[in-house]
Amino acid sequence: MPANEADLPEVVRIARDLIRFDTTNWGGGRSEGEREAAEYVGAFLERLGLQPAYYEPIPRRTNVMARVPGRDPHKPALVLHGHLDVVPAMAADWSVDPFAGEIRDGMLWGRGAVDMKDMDAMILASVATLLRAGEQPERDLILVFFADEENGGIEGSQLVVADRPEWFSGATEAISEVGGYSIAVGERRAYLLQVGEKALVWLRLRARGRAGHGSRVHPDNAVTRLAEAVAALGRTEWPVRLTPTTQRMLEGLADLAANGTTDPDELAQSTGPAEGFIRSTLRTTTNPTGLTAGYKHNVIPDAAEALIDVRTLPGREDETLAEIQRIVGEDVEIEIVVRDIGLEVPFAGTLVDAMVGALDRADPGVPVIPYLMGGGTDNKALAALGIAGFGFAPLRLPADLDFTGMFHGVDERVPLDALEFGQRVLTELLRTY
Repeated sequence: MPANEADLPEVVRIARDLIRFDTTNWGGGRSEGEREAAEYVGAFLERLGLQPAYYEPIPRRTNVMARVPGRDPHKPALVLHGHLDVVPAMAADWSVDPFAGEIRDGMLWGRGAVDMKDMDAMILASVATLLRAGEQPERDLILVFFADEENGGIEGSQLVVADRPEWFSGATEAISEVGGYSIAVGERRAYLLQVGEKALVWLRLRARGRAGHGSRVHPDNAVTRLAEAVAALGRTEWPVRLTPTTQRMLEGLADLAANGTTDPDELAQSTGPAEGFIRSTLRTTTNPTGLTAGYKHNVIPDAAEALIDVRTLPGREDETLAEIQRIVGEDVEIEIVVRDIGLEVPFAGTLVDAMVGALDRADPGVPVIPYLMGGGTDNKALAALGIAGFGFAPLRLPADLDFTGMFHGVDERVPLDALEFGQRVLTELLRTY
């Protein structure tokens, strides 16, 4: 750790400060709120001479934006966006206080270090670097920091897009999280650039039966019926289905692995710690995440419920829902709690060329491979405005760091030098694109 505060790079200080705001979002409208973090961001932008605007449609669910004029007003604006909320952190499971922003072993630790206060900090520090030097970006930049991303943006980006579309006037493209980071394939490094996202469908399964005494022979048991459905769905092995993005990703991995295999799962395995993220991009996933039933040990309840997190490849939502109904059986009800869209844009064009070029100048000769993310971002909300979204939070990471495993995980942390690398790459991109 540097000897004093002044020795910390600005991007690290910003990320640390943001982690220290507890912006926990449990979902379903239960949240600590993003207001203080949004006010911190707004104050930072004001010090750069910008005029932030706030939108708080629900108390404490605060969104903030500012527009940076570019050198060429005729070019379409570029949106740089992040979210300020984080998923819950159970402190007893962590090695550090998840909201202390502790620096140790050359890393910044805390909830949000990976998802995604690191990128928030890189955006702010990169824009600051340009403006303090008296420079302008090539085109207008629209900086937006959303609430509620970890709940699908229901109380955040979705409301902003619906109620404040003027914030995004003139924008055609957007950059956000979960792309641009490095992976290791054997002894070789590559960067993953995110050009797509799976669709999210959150389901509630509900089984019904007859209530009764826990001592009875009772075949019409809602808990049993639900448990059988959840086990069947959770154990389903969904087939590999490739999209244009994942086909090209596998070709890139095959070139790096150079072991002759074309099997998608074997190629995913070659990425080491990133395997979990890569495999999820190749198929639908249906993960049970919650169970609710009963109110007393000796009372058989008349209903039982389960939560299922479904992620489908773009365009396959309806057929997946039909297959889920077949798996769980017609006597189990399916309620759609949240449903959003899948995205996929070409790995081509001037912005992609600029992102690849910025990475190549910072890390020459290292290939950049497209991928389709298993999760989702606020790019989905912006798609309603015709804005094409990419994931580009550039980080050069140690080969043995399980970076993707720290999304929503324990002991979330990011290397300090990776933050500095990311800021340099992002600044270069904004200066030239």
